[in-house]
Amino acid sequence: MTGSWENAVKKHLVALAAAIVLAAVALPWHPLAQTAVPEIPFDSVPNFLKLPPDLNLGEASGVAVNSKGHIFVYTRSNSATGPAYAATASQIFEFDQTGKYVREIGKGLYAWSFAHAIRFDKDDNLWAVDKGSDMIVRFNPEGHVTMVFGRKKEASDNAQPWEKVTPPLPPVNGQFRQPTDITWDPEGNIYISDGYVNSRVAKFDRNGDWIASIGEPGRTKIGELATPHSIAADARGNVYVADRGNRRIQVIDSKTNKFVREIKIDVPVPPDAHPWMGNPLSLEIPTVPGAAQWTNAPGAPWAVCITPGPTQYLYAADSFPGRIYKLSLDGKVLGWMGKAGHQAKQFGWIHEIACPSENEIYVAEILNWRVQKLILHPTAAMSTASK
Repeated sequence: MTGSWENAVKKHLVALAAAIVLAAVALPWHPLAQTAVPEIPFDSVPNFLKLPPDLNLGEASGVAVNSKGHIFVYTRSNSATGPAYAATASQIFEFDQTGKYVREIGKGLYAWSFAHAIRFDKDDNLWAVDKGSDMIVRFNPEGHVTMVFGRKKEASDNAQPWEKVTPPLPPVNGQFRQPTDITWDPEGNIYISDGYVNSRVAKFDRNGDWIASIGEPGRTKIGELATPHSIAADARGNVYVADRGNRRIQVIDSKTNKFVREIKIDVPVPPDAHPWMGNPLSLEIPTVPGAAQWTNAPGAPWAVCITPGPTQYLYAADSFPGRIYKLSLDGKVLGWMGKAGHQAKQFGWIHEIACPSENEIYVAEILNWRVQKLILHPTAAMSTASK
């Protein structure tokens, strides 16, 4: 009798535990998995970038740091001319490691239309991805163009913006439609997230020769993408794609050119969280897959970057509640920081992150027209959590 009673109790406890886990998974924020995520203390370096008296940044869409510690900002700024829907808005400015202005790169370039992202490769070449012209341009350290991908529509052919239709038109190899970002695997292969219309990743070898189109438009299965908005690779050749419209990060195995897993960021949102401007948003994640509001839902990745070094970390940012998340490469959220707003240490649509080290990162903000240099203090968070 005693053994039967003990077995019954064990079965009851197992069933109860399973029910608790299932209930937790059904909730929007997966509280059992995420309640231990700490807030990371950090500082924003005041007035870090020293602009000349006659220069202002527009929407800061991109930021990158080279091996010398120089900061490059891709901005929709003073070059903006023409009407609202046909403006030219792309400039790249270089600052030294102290924030002093150095020069403008690619002034008046034919590819400039609507800035989106910039990245440095391992050889200190700077790559600019222009969403408006559908072009990706490589600059050598001297600032000269050495490689070009894509081609913009000709002015003589009554050029118009791409039409976005449902279902999306199939991608055309050799052509981009509003590309967003670029990265490289350890072999030097090139990955371009493409983008707002095609929703795929285009892969080329180090010489610029075509290899593969990876992913397709979609809302649910692994490998389906809805606005791949940012992209980064780790030292092992895994490629992390910010699948913003599907509120997840998807990972490509560079050896097989297949998507192999997904990462979702589910961290509780404070009840007083507010957007950068306007009425408070719902704290609930839409339940309909691919709903348009997923772009601004908590945890929807707008920007990703991966730190160098023997232990690499993934940083990601969302637009609401406007936070930056630190993750291990297996997808565990290790901490978060910041919120939406106009002040220092607050963010207005982080569009790109540069992370030259684990505890020094740079964020380019669309809505606040600025770049912030952030210094993280994760040991302070650990000390507070241990008390």
